[in-house]
Order: sequence, then C-alpha cells, then structure tokens
Amino acid sequence: MSDAVELAQPSLPQEPRWPSALGLIAVGALQLALPSHLVFGPAWLILTIVCVLAAATTTLHHTGRHDASRIGGYLLSSVVTVALISSLSLLVAGLPSHRDSAQDLLTAATGLWISNILVFASWYWRLDGGGPHERHSRGTHELGSFLFPQMTMSSQARAASGLKYWHPGFVDYLFLAFNTSTALSPTDVPVLSRWAKAMMMVQALISLSTIVILAGRAVNVL
Repeated sequence: MSDAVELAQPSLPQEPRWPSALGLIAVGALQLALPSHLVFGPAWLILTIVCVLAAATTTLHHTGRHDASRIGGYLLSSVVTVALISSLSLLVAGLPSHRDSAQDLLTAATGLWISNILVFASWYWRLDGGGPHERHSRGTHELGSFLFPQMTMSSQARAASGLKYWHPGFVDYLFLAFNTSTALSPTDVPVLSRWAKAMMMVQALISLSTIVILAGRAVNVL
C-alpha cells in the first residue's frame, strides 16, 4: 500500500490559459496601431475575432471539451498568423513607393516584431508535446520538439529542485520565441523536430525583415 501511495501522481493544477489568450489579444490590439493601409478590413475586426475565439477556447477547456478547445486554439493562432504575414507583406510591398513616413515605418516594424514573438510563442505552446493538455496529463515533460534545460536534469536532481513534475508553460515558449526574434536562434533550447525547425526559420525570417529591412529603411529616411 505504501508503494502505491509513493508512486501515485499528485493532483497537479491545470496550467492557466490566460497568458496565451492575453498574448494573442495583444496581437489583435497591435493591429490597431498599424497604419490603416497595412490592415485588411477594419482594424478592429481582428481584435474582435481574437477576443471571441479566446473566450470560446477557454470556456471549452474549462468545461472538459479539450478536443474542441484544441481546434479552436489552432483557429485562433491561424487568424493572428494570417494577420501578421498580411501586414508584413503589405509593408514590404509598399517600401519602393516611399509613401510611409519614417515614424510610420518604425511604428509598424515595432508592432510586427512584437506580434511575431507572441504569435510563434502561441504556436510552440500549442504544438509541442501534443499541446498544453497532453503535457499536463503526463505529469512531467521528458519528450518534445524542444529540449529545455530542465529535461536534461536527472530525475533525482529535478526532484531535489522541486521540478519533479515540471512541464513548460507559455512563458517558457515566450522566452524561446523572444530569443529567436532577437538573436535569430533558440539560444539555450535546442530544436529537435523538423516542424519546429521550419517554424523557427519562418519566425527568424520575419524578424529579420522587420529589424533589418524595415527599421533600417526608416533610419535612412530620418
């Protein structure tokens, strides 16, 4: 009986969904700061769609409909991804015409750079190890597309550090996405799967476009 008690996994609190939801709502809000010609349709439309989908996926998760919540999460992340790539494409396409002022270019580049971090952090959080619900259900995170430093620790070291049932949360993926957009590399988190490598290449390319091409162009105009 004592062995069964020791082996029983404790009831772990569910990972909060609000950090990811707030991150994507922030992406929708950043659309409002972009010049109107860089946004398809009304600027408030993306923010409205994101808020509705974020509320729906959170409600589905808390009511136990995890499959529907996961599908809604994919749709939510897809909406902000399309908005990000569309705005970046319009901005790059408009560079030869010189119709954007230096201030508008810097504002747009900053907004798109921040959006890039939040969008890809959401994707990594949703896809790695089967998603947040699957990672939580396993109790501890040992296999995934990213090799976090905690995963390289021995079971004894993790237990001694209070990380026996550690699994990555949204902030861990936000840190990963921030490093990818800033240093154009994942720094201390090696990438293991091909889908993750492909997504990180896309994220780094978007970051390179906003930092080097757009910001550089704006500085030249000043």
